[in-house]
Amino acid sequence: MNENTSLLDQHSLNILLELQRDARQTLQQIAEAVGLSPTPCWRRIKDMEAAGVIRGYTVTVDREAVGLNISAVTEVNLDRHSEQHVRRFEEAVAACPQIVRCVSATGSADYILTVLAPDIKRYERFLQDTLFKLPGVTHVRSSIVLREVKSDATLPLGQDGTAAPRRRTR
Repeated sequence: MNENTSLLDQHSLNILLELQRDARQTLQQIAEAVGLSPTPCWRRIKDMEAAGVIRGYTVTVDREAVGLNISAVTEVNLDRHSEQHVRRFEEAVAACPQIVRCVSATGSADYILTVLAPDIKRYERFLQDTLFKLPGVTHVRSSIVLREVKSDATLPLGQDGTAAPRRRTR
């Protein structure tokens, strides 16, 4: 159990669901939606921000509307797995804006990346000029996304037993 889950009772989970649905709501709107008055609602939000449960606020952009028409799921293998080699690779990935997601994984790939590009030629250029030159990369396997069936950053809080509500300690 994460120490932050001790902050999360049903009201806090409902606040998180409301913020995920629309973070531009007023405090009054959020409080009404979760059945609290504004002051305790505000306190819970501030507590969750301070504890790192809420890491920030963002906007969702349609990638194709801004010209990023290619999404590729790219599997990468490294030649060595020492701490230094892994750190160098991960730092290089973090500095690359075309890579919007990178996870270290089990299975046939060491890392699975999501890479965005305007078109297939630019993706190929990205592979040649950037990815193949990253520290330790020995093998790259790409799958171009034909259609996104589901792309949802909303966490399933309190649903199906996930993130079960915990009693607040305050």
